[in-house]
Amino acid sequence: MSTVPELTPEQARARIVHGALLIDVREAHERATGMAEGALGIAKGDLQAEHSIHLPATDREVVLICQSGKRSMEAARVLHDLGYTHLASVQGGTAAWRADGLPLVQPLQGDAERDFNERYSRHLLLPQVGVPGQQRLLGSRVLVVGAGGLGAPASFYLAAAGVGHLRIADDDVVERSNLQRQIIHTDASVGTPKVLSARERLMALNPHLQVEALQVRVTSGNVDALLDGVDVVLDGSDNFPLRYLLNDACIRHAIPLVYGAVERFTGQVSVFDAGRQRGHVPCYRCLFPEPPPPQFAPNCAEAGVLGVLPGMVGLLQATEVLKLLLGVGEPLTGRLLSFDALGMRFRETRLRPDPACPLCAPGTAFPGYIDYAAFCNAR
Repeated sequence: MSTVPELTPEQARARIVHGALLIDVREAHERATGMAEGALGIAKGDLQAEHSIHLPATDREVVLICQSGKRSMEAARVLHDLGYTHLASVQGGTAAWRADGLPLVQPLQGDAERDFNERYSRHLLLPQVGVPGQQRLLGSRVLVVGAGGLGAPASFYLAAAGVGHLRIADDDVVERSNLQRQIIHTDASVGTPKVLSARERLMALNPHLQVEALQVRVTSGNVDALLDGVDVVLDGSDNFPLRYLLNDACIRHAIPLVYGAVERFTGQVSVFDAGRQRGHVPCYRCLFPEPPPPQFAPNCAEAGVLGVLPGMVGLLQATEVLKLLLGVGEPLTGRLLSFDALGMRFRETRLRPDPACPLCAPGTAFPGYIDYAAFCNAR
């Protein structure tokens, strides 16, 4: 049985009125949503590690509060074992305090800190992200190739998630036929370069990011510069020559490539990271050593596509990018995820590296870029 008493919020408030010290042991980003009036914010880990600094008198009456009452009780028990004699924990924590209609105050913060804590509050609650992970996202740089069907939803969610630098490359302009699926653009954007339209919408969503809009066609001549300093590449292209080029460049620079493709009612997603894991995971060429004949691989303009399908695939790609940047979960490396919208089914296919792959086989020197259009048209 606990030796530390639990108080209702009303009882705790009465103690504070009579001189008790109320300490909110939640993390700073949690306290940003509101603290019990009169509380002093000291994170649980800091309080326990530096208790003699924060609480020099062991007989001071101290009431601890957190979000639900669990962490405050844990901290109270630790302090009790360290010799503190007059402790209590608020039952139900700040949630109960709020439900009882007791006054809350906003902690003093700078504008940047307040924006960070409020904007990313749901990320900060995740142990797999937290403040360190969110700061890692803000310091990350992602190249999105294509501001169309796949790049549109992926870019939106990467910007919302706080990926600090998005470099978007696309040489096309917005057409009215794009609007059925390329949700980053609006009717007013028709005739505007896609990258400029995308940048405007992304900056409206999250004005603290850097969005680099490059109206260029990705080629062998500029791909190395586009990959400079990039942590992950998201492939939103719609043609085989560009997919092969991105694969080869990402192997050369040891950068993970998040692949996506859609056609009619089906889509595919995978992660190709052979540049960093040679011989252990495949590259795009291991999956497609040769491109299919054009008649068997029509693009959306030729074959059509269900408008929501690129959204599904683009969101899956964005998910993989975030996992790679955070170093959490199991990326789709060595796995091809296929989605059938008509049947609403997912199928996973295991992919193995080709030991004879001319690009990613262990010990293989980079052969240089080729004429990818000729390579694909010859098949």
